[in-house]
Amino acid sequence: MVSRGIAIFLALFVASQAIAGDRYLTLASTTSTDNSGLFEHLLPLFTEESGIAVRVVAVGTGQALRLGRNGDADVLLVHHRPSEEAFVAEGYGAERFDVMYNDFVLIGPAGNPPGFADDATAADALAMIANTAVLFLSRGDDSGTHKAEMGLWALAGVDPTAASGEWYRELGSGMGATLNVASAMDAYVLSDRATWLAFANRGNLAIALEDDPALFNQYGVIPISSERYPHVKSEETTRFIDWLLGTNGQAAIASFRLEGKQVFFPNAAR
Repeated sequence: MVSRGIAIFLALFVASQAIAGDRYLTLASTTSTDNSGLFEHLLPLFTEESGIAVRVVAVGTGQALRLGRNGDADVLLVHHRPSEEAFVAEGYGAERFDVMYNDFVLIGPAGNPPGFADDATAADALAMIANTAVLFLSRGDDSGTHKAEMGLWALAGVDPTAASGEWYRELGSGMGATLNVASAMDAYVLSDRATWLAFANRGNLAIALEDDPALFNQYGVIPISSERYPHVKSEETTRFIDWLLGTNGQAAIASFRLEGKQVFFPNAAR
């Protein structure tokens, strides 16, 4: 028979474990950070150090911002700075911090059907894709990648939506799913480099264009405003952001590798 003292100890232990198990935060972030495997590498390190679990909702940047506006997340990690700054200015986010960067790459079928030059810019390449009506797949989901793609089309002086359903197809899907369709259809697509390196079903696809400064891709982290949404987990979120922007989090980002290559580069200003 269990003694009263042991029974009390066990009850307190179970209660403490339940409390510890309740320590979590909800992170709304991009499919690129999830599909690439970064979170699999990063978040267990934070949880081991802090005891706080991170529940990830992986969606496009636009949807992540909508979740934040509804108070359905505690913190955002996204990649479209103008939208992020507007989100904070509107009072939904407390503040915004640079976390890391990588870049976008233009993926396409081997052989370069439009025939753009090796030194072409991303805008040059997109203009030639439009002129030759070669198939291009867009995420079409208001994600950070989709927003970046539309910015590049604007630089090219092309409105691709005028050819929607023809050579330009909008899928409304995440990065991995869009790459899968592009592989099946031998189509051009804009991808973040990390998701492309993690993608196994490449088929006839390869990097068609890279290293254009216009393809720079900055990520930012935003805690949801506790003044607007008192229910958000401010203590856990502050701990997460301090870790992410601090020595251990930045080192963890830098240590993540795909095919032996560093694909995210920490650049927190703290």
